Amino acid sequence: MDQRISFVTLAVRDVQASREFYVDGLGWKESLHVPDEVLMIQVGAHVVLSLWDRDQFQVEVGPIMSGEGVAPITLAHNVATPGDVDEVLAQARNIGAHPVVPAQERSWGGYTGYFADPDGYRWEVAWNPGPLGEAVLP
Repeated sequence: MDQRISFVTLAVRDVQASREFYVDGLGWKESLHVPDEVLMIQVGAHVVLSLWDRDQFQVEVGPIMSGEGVAPITLAHNVATPGDVDEVLAQARNIGAHPVVPAQERSWGGYTGYFADPDGYRWEVAWNPGPLGEAVLP
């Protein structure tokens, strides 16, 4: 098996709310939208973010775990400068993302903050110094 990820699929409560957040709010371009079923957005050369209706997700994949707290996953959007981190977090705040955790210097040398999408999935907005941080930028 090749060392890569092709799709990241998140089960969402409301596909239209996700579309309003990602496409209308963040300005991302949809690759496929089937109302009330799925929204797919190509987020990299070979990576698609799939936002799939929770009920249909469960039919195919199985019951979703539920409970208090945040989902045990984060998605990351890396940027070229610490100032870019602040700009993206401000954009998320302006389109109604909640919560938005302000960026801060991290002990490992980076600068990161977080915002939540309409289903509470946490996006880390990060500036990572060094070769690995540069390798994930377009």
